[in-house]
Amino acid sequence: MSLARAEGSMGDPYEHALRATVTVTLHDLGRSRAVPFDVDRFLAEADETERALARAASGPVLDVGCGPGRMLRAALDAGHSALGVDVSPTAVSIARSRGLPVLQRSVFDPLPAEREWGSVLLLDGNLGIGGDPGALLRRCAALLRPRGRVVAETHPDARRDHRFLGHLRDDRGARGASFPWAEVGRHALRRYAHAAGLEPVREWRSGSRRFAEYARPQ
Repeated sequence: MSLARAEGSMGDPYEHALRATVTVTLHDLGRSRAVPFDVDRFLAEADETERALARAASGPVLDVGCGPGRMLRAALDAGHSALGVDVSPTAVSIARSRGLPVLQRSVFDPLPAEREWGSVLLLDGNLGIGGDPGALLRRCAALLRPRGRVVAETHPDARRDHRFLGHLRDDRGARGASFPWAEVGRHALRRYAHAAGLEPVREWRSGSRRFAEYARPQ
């Protein structure tokens, strides 16, 4: 399965949850483990941590896996030119209904303004897209202008470096197709970013959430 196809195979539970009040969990098939998938947060407005992150970003901003557009709206409100990309037709439809500029496609597909983006956002666990953090970061580095930044949200466990095959389930009993995913803490991210040719800028914590920023060299 290609990375782009893998990214797009989350299935019906997520699409349904964006339109209805259901609980969705991400299941790790190899470890019989379920992790909450916070669709309500995706649908909400950006909180102060996220608004501060948007204000500190360099434009133009590309929000990868933008969902219904919470961070995209925050970037626009901060005065940046911004674009979101997401493979979910429902998420894209909601974002567009909110007047937000979104493309329904994978980050691995051709995108506008390649090598001109000032910031690429990988929040809400989106370092896991495609199940190959190294390939994802190489792609993001290729999208950036010189000194452009990747801003990523990392796993709370600093040493987490876990790739797995997962699927989504909801409380109706619906199960989506399997897809590759990854969980990446800040220590593992350092290795992946270095291999992708990205230079460390900063790491920080806000409440229970952890973030890291890396730059493409000149």
